[in-house]
Amino acid sequence: MSAKIGTEQLAYMFRGAADRVREQHRRLSDLDCVAGDGDHGSTMLRVVEQLELAAAGSHSGPRALLRDAGWKVMGVDGGASSSLLGTFFTGMGDVPGTDDALDCPGLAAAFEYGLAAVRRQTKAQPGDKTMIDALVPAVGALRESADAGAPVADALRRAAESAESGAASTKDLVAKHGRAKYLGAKTLGHEDPGAVSLALLFDGFCAGLKESKGETGNAGRG
Repeated sequence: MSAKIGTEQLAYMFRGAADRVREQHRRLSDLDCVAGDGDHGSTMLRVVEQLELAAAGSHSGPRALLRDAGWKVMGVDGGASSSLLGTFFTGMGDVPGTDDALDCPGLAAAFEYGLAAVRRQTKAQPGDKTMIDALVPAVGALRESADAGAPVADALRRAAESAESGAASTKDLVAKHGRAKYLGAKTLGHEDPGAVSLALLFDGFCAGLKESKGETGNAGRG
C-alpha cells in the first residue's frame, strides 16, 4: 500500500465512497423515513456525484482536491447533511503541509481539521444520534493508528471499522438533535442515516485506496 495519499489515490477513494453509497442509498432513505422525509439516500447520491466530479478534475494536490470536493458538495440541495459534509471536506483541505501528498499523520490531521470544521457548524455531540457518532470515533481511530506508525491503509481501515461501530451504536440512542429529537423514544431501534452514511463513506475510502494499488477483490464490508 502507498505510504502517502496523493490526488490519484484520493480520487480513487472518492469513487470508492460513491460506489458504497449507490449500493446502499435505498437503505439510507428507509432509515430516514423514521424521523425525516425519506430522501437522505437521494441526497447522498447527489453528494457522491459531486465527489466524483471533483475526482475527475485536475488539481495541484490532495488539499486542492478536498477543497474542490467540499465546495461542490456544499452546492447540493440536501439540507444539513450536504452542508455538513461539504464543510467536512473543505475543512480537510485546510490542513497545513505540503501540497504533494499526505502521509498517515498528515491524513489524520486532515480528518481532524474536517471534524473541527463540522463541530463549528453543529451543536451535536456524541450520543445525540447524528453523523457525529460515526465521525468522532473514526477520526480518533485514524489518529491513534497514525501515532502508532500504522500504514495509511491499515489506519484508514481501523477508522472505517470505528465509523461502522459508531453508526451501529445509534440504534440504541434516542435522538437529541435536529428534527428527530421531537420523536423521542420512537427513534430507538433505528440507526441514524447520517451516521450510516459516514460509515459508508469511510468504507468506500478503504475500497478505493485498495483499488488504486491494483488490488482485486472487495475491500469493504459489502
